[in-house]
Amino acid sequence: MKKVIKNIFLYTGIILLSIVLIFSLYVFGTYLFSDKVKFDINKIKYSNISINIFDNENRPIKDYTFGSSFVKLETLNDYTIDAFISIEDKDFYKHKGLNYKRMAVAMLKNITSFKLKEGASTISQQLIKNTHLTNEKTFSRKINEIFLTKELEKTLTKDDILEYYLNIIYFGDNCYGIENASRHYFSKPAKELTISESATLAGMIKSPNTYSPVKNIEKTQSRRNVVLSEMLDDNKITFDDYNKARLSEIKVNITPIANNTLNSYQTAVIDEASEILNIPAKNIAIGEYKIYTYLDTDKQKNLVDSFNSYDINSDYLGISLSATGGRIEAFYGNAPVKMYDAKRQPGSAIKPILVYAPALNENIISPLTQINDEYININGYSPKNVNNAYHGYTSVRDCVSKSLNIPAVKVLSYVGLDKAKYYSQKCGITFDKNDNNLSLALGGMSYGTTLKELTSAYSIFTDSGNFTEYKFINYITDRNGKIIYHNKPNQRQVIRDDTAFLMTDMLKTCAKSGTGRKLSNLDFEVATKTGTVGSTHNTNAYNISYTSEDIVGIWLGNADNSPIEYVGGGLPTDITKLYLNRIYKNHKPSNFYMPSSVYIENIDNLSLQNEHIVYKANNYIPERYITKELFSKFNPPKEKSNKFISVTPPTLSGKVEDGQAILGFEALDYLIYELYCEIDGKPQLLSEISNQSGYLEQKFDINQRCKYFIITKIKNYADNTEIVSDKSNIIDLVP
Repeated sequence: MKKVIKNIFLYTGIILLSIVLIFSLYVFGTYLFSDKVKFDINKIKYSNISINIFDNENRPIKDYTFGSSFVKLETLNDYTIDAFISIEDKDFYKHKGLNYKRMAVAMLKNITSFKLKEGASTISQQLIKNTHLTNEKTFSRKINEIFLTKELEKTLTKDDILEYYLNIIYFGDNCYGIENASRHYFSKPAKELTISESATLAGMIKSPNTYSPVKNIEKTQSRRNVVLSEMLDDNKITFDDYNKARLSEIKVNITPIANNTLNSYQTAVIDEASEILNIPAKNIAIGEYKIYTYLDTDKQKNLVDSFNSYDINSDYLGISLSATGGRIEAFYGNAPVKMYDAKRQPGSAIKPILVYAPALNENIISPLTQINDEYININGYSPKNVNNAYHGYTSVRDCVSKSLNIPAVKVLSYVGLDKAKYYSQKCGITFDKNDNNLSLALGGMSYGTTLKELTSAYSIFTDSGNFTEYKFINYITDRNGKIIYHNKPNQRQVIRDDTAFLMTDMLKTCAKSGTGRKLSNLDFEVATKTGTVGSTHNTNAYNISYTSEDIVGIWLGNADNSPIEYVGGGLPTDITKLYLNRIYKNHKPSNFYMPSSVYIENIDNLSLQNEHIVYKANNYIPERYITKELFSKFNPPKEKSNKFISVTPPTLSGKVEDGQAILGFEALDYLIYELYCEIDGKPQLLSEISNQSGYLEQKFDINQRCKYFIITKIKNYADNTEIVSDKSNIIDLVP
């Protein structure tokens, strides 16, 4: 009993001491604090504040304004108001802006942890933070918060404070205010919210991203139930109301808000700035930060116009990157939810990154390597090509350009899953722990990738094998013009420059004659890869293309993963083509640079077609039996062809008929045949035959006995020397 009494006195003393400290801080802030922020009622009444964003030439972009559809407090249901009070500030109508008991406990935790991390903010304090202060956790900001909250309570009634609070707080997805949030997430005005929906929105305030019903429905539901429990404890709802709401499903019904530019360049910039500065978007505006971006206004306009030139009956997204340097120069999309950070299945668009580039870099394949496109079954996994067609032995170049599935799975198995994922992770692709099967070759990921991740990964092909993380923001200044952040891209090598060029050259073939052949008539070099997801109905369609200057990623799909009405990557490719034509209207990008680590080799095409083996051509193979292909100096053909390096004369037949010698033999078109007649030991050349194949007959007048034979030759095309055979069999004819 004595110990209990002792503890009561101890904690009471600590709380009283904390209250004294709080009061001292208030007095200090009121009379002595030099960095005091002035209370401005207009910041609350007119809370539509803006963020200053600038393009790559330091020209201001249209202000990014935070505003909401204002809703009067008396129009809301009591349980909607009670949900926010119960979870955020139970004593809202009792205290005068500050909850000293909660602040004392929070201060105690801060003191014992040596960190200012516990806030214990009332609704009044939150309103001040959202309109007057940044989100930095410092004692000076806390002093300002206390001072300004007292001023707020003197100026406005409790109902006014609560009304402004509900119209200003952030609910995620660029929704400020309960009316915007209600219409966005539930497609209804706030006055029609149910108990469950009210508790859902109230629960989101703590962390809009964590408890978003769009992103984390399970966490949202759990948080909603916490709010409902608090409402029940406060006698704001009955047990039946609580139980009914707790067991109900959260039915999200997304509706885009007018002027809610969820998928604009500015929105993506604000998200990136919030992450860099570790403060909410509204605090960036309050802090009067200025954000200088990589936005190319001409490219942005052309990207928007390219999408708007087509009647697109789905959601969409596009991104345009610099080929080197890590700059996001244009971004645009249309969807009811934010898609910038949404992960989607990448389909075949992942193949160059995950499958073929690693295989090239590991010297497992070359563009001419033959892969048998056939039925396979690997531990129960049996991938299919489009239309269930098989193509037999096919070069890697054609496998890439035609986007064949079975060869991609085979090549991934040659590389190995861990090694392939290692390469992909080095260029920004992230995987789930369950992404451990060969279906990854076809984009079969648990969650997928974002369009930014997928598109920027292709920069390893445009930047000689190096990867740089792409950013929207170049630098940020504070209200005094001081640079507080400057992007300094870190470059890391992922693949060799020969791998990058060989992959690019194969993707050029895709643009010329493969799945991206709609780009074939562009008058500059372009590499491309398409990708689709879905067997009978597509849910995602991609085109990722690049030149020596730019990388473009286009995605079409629906935010809810419902099927799109078009099949294949045709429409994304059309949009890409239109965009590229527009940005290169007044100039053309240079051709891709071939590094010294890549060279052209002559290959024995007969062995390639008949034996499916890549042999270096020897100097005796006629040009018509040679195919030329690019190779890495680190992975050249290992062996030289043994064809055509020896010559055997054909078997000669002959007869005399009507005073003529008729001679015949089987010819090969790559050999030279010299037909001789030997009289009295002196051979005479009768004819020379070349470039002919099949059974040939030669006729000559015969007046005396003659011994006929053939000598066969093959030419060395390097130095014009010849290999000469022995004589063929001799045909002795008499007239």
